[in-house]
Amino acid sequence: MADNTLTFESRNCWEVFDGPEHATAMNDLAVRYVDFLTRCKTERETVDYVTDIVRNAGYGEDFAGDKVFRIMRGKTMFLARRGKRPLSEGFRLLGAHADAPRLDFKQHPLYEDCNIGLAKTHYYGGIRKYQWLSRPLALHGVIVRQDGEVVKVNIGEDANDPVFTVLDLLPHLAYDQVEKPLSKAFEAEKLNVVLGHAPAAKDEDDKDDKRIKKQVLTLLNAKYGIVEEDLFSAELQVVPAGPARFVGLDGSLIGSYAHDDRICVFTGLEALLTSEQPEHTQIVLFWDKEEIGSEGSTGAKSLFFEYCLEDLIDAWEPGTRLSHVLMKAKAVSADVHGGLDPDYQEVHEKLNSSLLGHGPVFCKFTGHRGKVGANDAHAEYVGWIRGVLNAAGIPWQMAELGKVDLGGGGTVAKYLAVYGMDIIDFGPSVLAMHSPFEIASKVDVYATMLAYRAFLQS
Repeated sequence: MADNTLTFESRNCWEVFDGPEHATAMNDLAVRYVDFLTRCKTERETVDYVTDIVRNAGYGEDFAGDKVFRIMRGKTMFLARRGKRPLSEGFRLLGAHADAPRLDFKQHPLYEDCNIGLAKTHYYGGIRKYQWLSRPLALHGVIVRQDGEVVKVNIGEDANDPVFTVLDLLPHLAYDQVEKPLSKAFEAEKLNVVLGHAPAAKDEDDKDDKRIKKQVLTLLNAKYGIVEEDLFSAELQVVPAGPARFVGLDGSLIGSYAHDDRICVFTGLEALLTSEQPEHTQIVLFWDKEEIGSEGSTGAKSLFFEYCLEDLIDAWEPGTRLSHVLMKAKAVSADVHGGLDPDYQEVHEKLNSSLLGHGPVFCKFTGHRGKVGANDAHAEYVGWIRGVLNAAGIPWQMAELGKVDLGGGGTVAKYLAVYGMDIIDFGPSVLAMHSPFEIASKVDVYATMLAYRAFLQS
């Protein structure tokens, strides 16, 4: 890639990183990543994990320090590390998102029907509904009591825990269902989570005959000390139960919930913590709400990043204009890319598709149809950043998301581009994206971490 040949071919990372030193580092990184995915099923858990790591690495909340962090509502995080050069010469920014598609409990979730205790849900992000049926599910989140006490919930991950599920229709009675379009065959209002079956003990003074629901509430009260009204101030998320796993006889792939986009959170964090003292200030952002348009106070559309940068300038270089710093910045929107699927190659235009194992993917533009809703990275910036990776000897590839007019998607890139900074989407390929068990390449995790580190040190 960095030589003077006329043609370009992406490189297989397994061939580039074939030495024992790379193998050891790659395997160690993969083991840590699998542990991270297993422990971090929600954005709050992800931020808690990162907070513990960076505190141990010397990061603090006092912006007078050289290594600082700030958290917004427990779901979004700003990290900064002072560089040798002043902020007025710009910074290097990596932004990823910590949220993932899931099922959320509704505010009135609990009911019983047909001798089954259930919870109503509202799906979050772009799921394919049928993938969430008849599989073990876990319940994660927080319940906040009226006195402000936050109760953390995690049921379904320990081997001794019960799990939950969403029921599917038996094939013997599904003749009408299979004739429907996929978009109508599986109804969102039927994504109801099974919570229980046994009724509470009968009370002669109890006029309510909903004893299964009562038993569910009794168990929740015994475990967490909450009552039904507390569910109004709760954020309870239904996610796939169980650990991330190595996939394939050779263990070369990693299967897990939420590679999108926690693979970029993990590799971005590792890159930040293992890089040398940088020339330019390094900023790493982990956002919430990307899967639903980056809305709200914890999404990339919020002013949280801007407020943090203002405080950083006041602490490090008072008098420097915020706009001047932003215009000098170089950034990557660290997000995954849809890799070429061997069973569904027809939805990709192969000349402009990405392969697992060939390193992180530059996506010059996202959006849909005629690039609607896209950030389209400038050619000058693409030239600069590929030069950074080529100089470091790190494999990369360039692709777009599928055939024109077959679909599309978006990232946080366009919300940072409004500040005038250079930015491009850049992250590893993933298969079965947005499913409960996404697939990523172990070698791509390693290559992506190295690529992010090279960028942050540039």
